[in-house]
Amino acid sequence: MLRNALIAAGVTTALLAAGPASAAEKKVIAVSIPAADHGWTAGVVYHANAAAKEINKAFPGIEVVVKTSPSASAQVSAIEDMSATRKMDALVILPHSSEELTTPVKTIKEKGTFITVVDRGLNDPHIQDLYVAGDNIAVGFNTAKFLVEKMGGKGNLVVLRGIPTVIDDERIKGFQDGIKGSDLKILDIQYANWNSDEAFKLMQDYLAKYPQIDAVWANDDDMLLGVLEAIKQSGRKDIKFALGGNGMKEIIEKVKAGDAMTPVETPYPPSMIKTAIYLTAAHFAGHAPVRGALKLDAPLITKDNAEEYYFPDSPF
Repeated sequence: MLRNALIAAGVTTALLAAGPASAAEKKVIAVSIPAADHGWTAGVVYHANAAAKEINKAFPGIEVVVKTSPSASAQVSAIEDMSATRKMDALVILPHSSEELTTPVKTIKEKGTFITVVDRGLNDPHIQDLYVAGDNIAVGFNTAKFLVEKMGGKGNLVVLRGIPTVIDDERIKGFQDGIKGSDLKILDIQYANWNSDEAFKLMQDYLAKYPQIDAVWANDDDMLLGVLEAIKQSGRKDIKFALGGNGMKEIIEKVKAGDAMTPVETPYPPSMIKTAIYLTAAHFAGHAPVRGALKLDAPLITKDNAEEYYFPDSPF
């Protein structure tokens, strides 16, 4: 998150150096994101609105409009409505799903709109002018390497997946690559849909099925909350580590406090949407076009560096 904040600060400096555009040259940046259906997307909404407020206040020549959608079909309708009813110089989109949004975004692109894609990529990467995302493979890999080291390379694991997406696949691949060559054994791996309640129920099933579990990896912090509650209610003492990912503030607080079961975390900051919006604004207000791809690091967060990744005012 620190790197994310520094990038946004650097873009702000570039925008200030460029100076505001005149009212006649006003550029409209539409931002289309999922509604806040869980903690991470709540953070996305929070940071998108913050970016819109800051940019609209500082630069009268740019207007940022944020629209949230509760489903992929609703998001398709939202961007089609925006495209039909007003000029869009740029579209910053975090797609609900790659498949359903690819063709509608391509249609908007063909009108000359600058396209910034965040997090979940489209099926055709040629549509995007700019891509901003976290390193999902590193989220899984760095967590796995921690477990290998701390558990002496052996033990029984259970894993909770998110939803069937490229993001989830990458995290699982990174984790499996990280434990490769060790004697850490994955007893079970099932989907809990990045949902705390579903993770609670799945973890209860794991606890009932397996008498010896040494560690748990839930590849998202919303799921980790459900896992931790299930472990607490069970009274089980065999589980040494329960780890997640994404950088939820409640989990960062545990890391800061030196929690024995959750001593580390990996970031996948929802504030990446803010970085994407600032970079898109810089494309219009800066002195050079902004294009390409930006992948944010996912280093291991420990007690020593946790303060850098802690944002208490964020909903996530």
